[in-house]
Amino acid sequence: MRPKAFLSSTSTGLAGQGALAQERVGTAAIAQSRMLAIDALRGFVMLCMLLDHVRETFFLHRQVSDPMDALTVDPGLFFSRMLSTLCAPVFILLTGLSAYLYSQKHSLRDTSVFLLKRGLFLVFLELTFVCFAWTAEFPPRTLWLQVIWCIGLCMIALAGLLHFKRSWLMVLGVAIIAGHNLLDDLVLGPESPLFVPWSILHQRVFIDITEVTRARTTYPVLPWIGVILLGWTIGPWFSKEVPPQVRMARLLKLGGGLLLAFLVIRYLNVYGEKPWVYTGDSLRTVMSFLSAKKYPPSVMFLLPTLGLGCLLLALFERWQARRESAVLALYGGAPMFFYLLHLYVLKVFYLVALAIWGADQGDYYGFDQLWAIWLWTMLLAVVLFYPTRWFAALKQRRRDITWLKYL
Repeated sequence: MRPKAFLSSTSTGLAGQGALAQERVGTAAIAQSRMLAIDALRGFVMLCMLLDHVRETFFLHRQVSDPMDALTVDPGLFFSRMLSTLCAPVFILLTGLSAYLYSQKHSLRDTSVFLLKRGLFLVFLELTFVCFAWTAEFPPRTLWLQVIWCIGLCMIALAGLLHFKRSWLMVLGVAIIAGHNLLDDLVLGPESPLFVPWSILHQRVFIDITEVTRARTTYPVLPWIGVILLGWTIGPWFSKEVPPQVRMARLLKLGGGLLLAFLVIRYLNVYGEKPWVYTGDSLRTVMSFLSAKKYPPSVMFLLPTLGLGCLLLALFERWQARRESAVLALYGGAPMFFYLLHLYVLKVFYLVALAIWGADQGDYYGFDQLWAIWLWTMLLAVVLFYPTRWFAALKQRRRDITWLKYL
């Protein structure tokens, strides 16, 4: 080979290798931005959850109703509580989305088995460690079947449903979210043989288990199955072949469309929620318009929360280079660890405060002012950041430890 020809072919080869390396770096950056945005959004709603659980712990003397009574509840408490309404819809939407991403590296069978195992594990956690963190009773008088139980059952449902076509699952998910309120009038009593399964699906009641133990279906799961299916069906938007700009545009359209649908349907006052009212007070009227049923979640609850969740997901992908997103992603990198940790820290703090100062708010120890709830939330967010960051790094470093991936 002539020297000139050799140099030409060598430079061409080096350029090709450089282009390939650049393409790999670009692909890795896109994948990182996708995952960081998902973890950042999860971290953001976890901090919203922390605020709500601080309120649940130290504001027991000023409980809010379900749905929140816009005509009587203090506006500051109302909107503090409303911020937490993002949590469950976003958690479960991202669970479906993450399941789809998991399936891109595993077979559908392996994905189904993983979802089944993790779903059963979450149900176990709810009935044991989570329930004890809330009640500090053993054995518990009441099993509170809340969000972790709900996510577990949704994962079990998705484990079976994911084998159907994605288009069918999209139709089914939309139909459940939009149409489940048509079942609101179907109420079964303990005498019915379908009382227990229907209560788990769509009826918030107490279920007697023994003479001393009962269960509370706080999170009936049917509407949430629709949400996890929606998360699964938007999963292809997050494949590495989809440019970030296209993904963000789709999320903005979906989020904006859901919010617009909420505004139109809610304004018409005809479906999915008890009517809102003009009160003569602009703030109270807005509160009445926004108030929606969470247990089980009405379509008027799911449309704005899922819509806002999609918009925030697009925003965090756009902001993935910002330090704030990276910090939030560290919270979102170990969600179950953070969940269990914050519950036990709050319970210990409450019992210590009760032992030292006694019940100063009727039967409870509590804060006098709402600002104390916000202050303690910010302090706890800082304190819990460090162990959560440590555990998230441990999960990344020790992928050989199988059980870590369940947390």
